[in-house]
Amino acid sequence: MSAPHTKRICQIIKLKPECVDEYKEVHRNVWPGVLNALRRYHIVDYSINHYPPLNLLIANFKYTGSDFEKDMKAIGDDEETQRWWRLTDSMQESFNDGASGSGKEIPWWTDVEEVFRFEGGSSA
Repeated sequence: MSAPHTKRICQIIKLKPECVDEYKEVHRNVWPGVLNALRRYHIVDYSINHYPPLNLLIANFKYTGSDFEKDMKAIGDDEETQRWWRLTDSMQESFNDGASGSGKEIPWWTDVEEVFRFEGGSSA
């Protein structure tokens, strides 16, 4: 088993305009089981931002485990996560051709390439 590392992920998806208020409301009350699954599979510092002019949702999170593919499969198999996806998927539209929902063969959220990162540090 390889050593833990940090991997940053940024993803986008389109929010259906008629679902903005409902989407925000359900995310104010995320189920504890969903949050526990995120923790259990090494997802930390998770946020979803909304950009209204394009009806865009932007998710950012850090993965701190050692086997990203294995953990993403496990979180996708989690019963609470699947229940959450059934609720929220109907409020979103994927940018990925052929995508049919979270946890399916074709990714629902689109990965966005990181082109710059500054992590801080001491100043000179």
